[in-house]
Formats: sequence, C-alpha cells, structure tokens
Amino acid sequence: MKKTYKIEVDCANCANKMEDAAKNTNGVKDCTVNFMTLKMKVEFEDDANVDVVMNEVLKNCKIVEDDCEIYL
Repeated sequence: MKKTYKIEVDCANCANKMEDAAKNTNGVKDCTVNFMTLKMKVEFEDDANVDVVMNEVLKNCKIVEDDCEIYL
C-alpha cells in the first residue's frame, strides 16, 4: 500500500533527513520526500498497520528534525 502525506519542513537537507528516518522505520518498504511540493510518499510493508507505522515515522523524523511536521 502507498500513501501520500502533506509535510512541513524548512529546507531540502531536512527533507532528506526525514526521508532517511522514514526509510529506517519498521513497516516502511520505501519513502520519498519532495521538498518542493512538501509531500511524503510512503510505501508500506504488506502486513503493516499504517497508523502505527506512521506514528513511528513521525517520532523518528522528530528525532532528526525536531521542527518538522507530518499531517497524518
């Protein structure tokens, strides 16, 4: 399953940090963050609970970039 989320982030480097943090979250198969459109596209593992995984993604992104936001 793939889903797209609106995000808020200050710079392209921060967006890259968010992308890496999301990719390293259990349940995420792949992730791309587009700084220009402020969107995060997430592909989930087949057995993943999307809500639980996205809460973990948000937590992991806040660790690397504390002023970012993902609108779930």
